[in-house]
Amino acid sequence: MVRRTVRIRNELGLHARAAARLVRLAGRFQSEIRLSTGPNRPEADGKSILSLVLLAAGAGTDVTVSARGEDEREAVQALVKLVEDRFDEKR
Repeated sequence: MVRRTVRIRNELGLHARAAARLVRLAGRFQSEIRLSTGPNRPEADGKSILSLVLLAAGAGTDVTVSARGEDEREAVQALVKLVEDRFDEKR
C-alpha cells in the first residue's frame, strides 16, 4: 500500500466537479483507491463521486490518498498531482 497526504488548495474544496475529475483519473488505475480526512474518520472510495463528496473536504483540508494494487505508486502520484494542481481550476 502506498499512502500520501496532500492539502486541498482550490477555493471550493472537493466539490462535485473536482470529485468527478478525481474519479475519472482514479478509474484509469487497477488499484483500489481510498481517501480520508484523518485517522478515525470514514474513508471514501476514490472511484465514487458520491463517496468523495460525502467526505466534505473543504479548502485547507488535509486528505490522505492511498492505493493498493499493481499500479499503486503511479495512482497515488497522479492523484496527488491533481489535488496539488487544484483540480485544474483557476481558483
